[in-house]
Amino acid sequence: MDLRLTPADRELVTSAVTQAEATTSGEIVTIVARRSDSYHDVGLSWAAAAVFVALALMAAFPAHLRAFLSMLLLDWEHELADWKLLLGLLGLLILKFLVVRYLLAIMPLRMLMTPRATKARRVRRRAILLFRTAAEARTRGRTGVLLYLSLDEHRAEIVADRAINEKVAPEVWGDAMAALIQAIRAGQPGAGLAEAVRRIGTVLAQHFPRANDDINELPDRLIEL
Repeated sequence: MDLRLTPADRELVTSAVTQAEATTSGEIVTIVARRSDSYHDVGLSWAAAAVFVALALMAAFPAHLRAFLSMLLLDWEHELADWKLLLGLLGLLILKFLVVRYLLAIMPLRMLMTPRATKARRVRRRAILLFRTAAEARTRGRTGVLLYLSLDEHRAEIVADRAINEKVAPEVWGDAMAALIQAIRAGQPGAGLAEAVRRIGTVLAQHFPRANDDINELPDRLIEL
């Protein structure tokens, strides 16, 4: 599913942030990225694995390899010379590596072949990096929260500043994450983000109600990378 945000989605999320922050001194930052990593190493890993599998099969069935190379090289000698065998083996392995490597240069296929655990780690790492850049220690009370969505991975993360973590256990964000993931599966990322923001705002309002002198310290608009 190719998820994309529309102008209406952007307005919906920005409005949700503004409304949520009206009841709390907490600050919510929303960031959406197309993907959290290029996953080049995944393509290389699969290509290397393909070479080792091919080498194992050739070692297990050497007669078939000799027969195939003899046919390929138009060599009708009774016994294929060692140098021809090794040269042919090297060529086949290089070809195998390049075919798999360039097939996985196709991004949708590379994403399909990337393990879910790898995607989860990369999305979490990118979320933490963006939080440190955009929200951490940027509010007076250390009450910033980042809601991060990575579209191609269909994964999201919530990262909170120190004062919030001292009062709110990570599992409390479960409802917000569940609402967002459910909307993503339905192909409605904008609505999911807005609903997650509303639920984050509800949690923040319980622990950090808005003070009379509260000011807007972080941008309400949806940030797209």
